[in-house]
Amino acid sequence: MAEVSTPGPVASGRGAAAPGHGERVLRQLDYWVTVYKRTWRASIASSFLAPLFYVVAMGVLLGGFVDAGGAALEGAPSYLAFIAPGLVAAHAMQTAVGETMYPVLGAIKWNKTYLGMVATPLTPADVVAAHLGFVVFRVATACGAFLLVLSLFGLFVSVPGVLVAFLVQLLIGLAFGTPLYAYSAGLSDPTPFAVIFRVLIMPLFLFSGAFFPISNLPDGIEWLAWVSPLWHGVDLTRMLTLGTLDVPLALVHVGYLGVLAAGGWWWSVRRLTRRLLS
Repeated sequence: MAEVSTPGPVASGRGAAAPGHGERVLRQLDYWVTVYKRTWRASIASSFLAPLFYVVAMGVLLGGFVDAGGAALEGAPSYLAFIAPGLVAAHAMQTAVGETMYPVLGAIKWNKTYLGMVATPLTPADVVAAHLGFVVFRVATACGAFLLVLSLFGLFVSVPGVLVAFLVQLLIGLAFGTPLYAYSAGLSDPTPFAVIFRVLIMPLFLFSGAFFPISNLPDGIEWLAWVSPLWHGVDLTRMLTLGTLDVPLALVHVGYLGVLAAGGWWWSVRRLTRRLLS
């Protein structure tokens, strides 16, 4: 009887190196590209039109009634030049907040996307990195377009300053996005989000130096603005766009925002790991 040949053993893959963290993060790129393709139209108003309306209404129309400049507006030659950097920084905060609250809870509780992800070789750290990478992308596109529009008003002193200010917006986004990601990852329902918006995001937007110098605040409240991440972002953005850079103070701003971003990232991984794998 003729001997029947059998195929050789199929490679088990044991000898192949397991994909590293960076590769596992990149493997989620298709998912986040698909998400953006399906949602980008809905973000046009909040990401691009609303900031422009703020600039026109507050900076151009209301600014025409503000007779102040120079020292009164921290070196800004006009109220429009003063308010524009603050609005960009506030926009970075709001964009990051919007991408790390309901989307995170939804991926855990409602559509259970994260549960499907960690059922594969992906780890919670990989999931966090990919999602926060998408947050950085959203902040970059929204604030990049905002800065481009503002440049048409002739407000900026130098191109390098604007480019560095653009990078600062990414840091602002992470400084807010990572702690709120961690907070959202541990929630069981969205009720606390309303409180976050009312007692944290809106007061920061109004009283962190975006619309007026924080020196105008009462003494008992001014120190609260000093510890606000948004004030650090607003002041740093204004320095860069107006050409009034104070290097020691700028390093303090960067360090403060960097510590919040790094600490929030660590907390995000820890909270999501506990939520998904415990």
